[in-house]
Amino acid sequence: MSREFLWYIPNQVEPGHHGDDVVVGHNSLETLTSHALAVEKYGWGGALIGTGWGRPDTFTVATALAVRTTTFQPLIAVRPGYWRPANFASAAATLDHLTGGRVLVNIVSGKDNLPAYGDSEGDQADRYARTREFIRIVRRLWAEESVTHRGEYFSVTDSTVEPRPVRAPRLYFGGASAAAERVAATDADVQLFWGEPLDGVAERIERLKGLGEKLGRQLPPLEFGLRVTTLVRDTTEQAWADAEAKVARMAESGGRLRDPSWRAAVGQQRLLDLAARGDVLDDNLYTAPGKFGGGGAGTTWLVGSAEDVAKSLRRYQSLGITHFVLSDTPYLPEIRRQGEQLLPLLRDPE
Repeated sequence: MSREFLWYIPNQVEPGHHGDDVVVGHNSLETLTSHALAVEKYGWGGALIGTGWGRPDTFTVATALAVRTTTFQPLIAVRPGYWRPANFASAAATLDHLTGGRVLVNIVSGKDNLPAYGDSEGDQADRYARTREFIRIVRRLWAEESVTHRGEYFSVTDSTVEPRPVRAPRLYFGGASAAAERVAATDADVQLFWGEPLDGVAERIERLKGLGEKLGRQLPPLEFGLRVTTLVRDTTEQAWADAEAKVARMAESGGRLRDPSWRAAVGQQRLLDLAARGDVLDDNLYTAPGKFGGGGAGTTWLVGSAEDVAKSLRRYQSLGITHFVLSDTPYLPEIRRQGEQLLPLLRDPE
């Protein structure tokens, strides 16, 4: 099972995401292209490009960056409801065809400003049931000549996708609720975890494997990934000094999670609850950022020298994690730092 090392490219209307450098034209094609080209240059396989209403359209950004690169794999975050399955299957297949098989997909079912683009909220079970139906239709459209489906949420009649993808894009998936885990266990290719302690990740991996067997998973075995902030410096001491200074600045600015819906998410709440166990868990998983505005992958950080962080990531590998989506701010210089210092330690055998 091959390992994948990806970065993160912010497509934000406002600059300064998670402490990123505030620069003119932060979301211009030139700036975003410089990130994608650096991802290629410094050894990353590609980068996650996030989604959410009020941000630049993720698929458009991914397409533009794919055109300007040669090996860069965009991990394109998409939402059922924003997309209908046939529209998305066609768009993704076309981009995969044009790029020679470089498309990766992250299916997102968490809350968003759904009414703004004409979607309906639905409860959690309803959202994930719709996601399962979306994924299954998309997979059929990538594989079958003509698809007719009458479902609870979507319908297509004699639907055909041309051109076909070079290979069916790998489907990454997140979510920690019981409803989300049932979808991951049967229909995802890669389950992404946030930066939880090793014991929590181990428990979830075993539960998902068992759930897949219980529910009769028909796809190849589910793979597992980690989406986490990695704060790497030349020495352990410098890394912790910088991490603590960064959290102090967050505290001074009164930072809090801006979107209340984040706190309602099971996975996000699991991360926020970790602070009660201590500011540092395992060897170097820093939980303090979550107290002062860190959300998602910014809630917990792996902190240390490249050797420290590599050791921690290897421990996740030993649990079965094979896909890593890493990042730190400022994003662009950290692509180089971690590409030069951290990636070689992860790729070389011990």
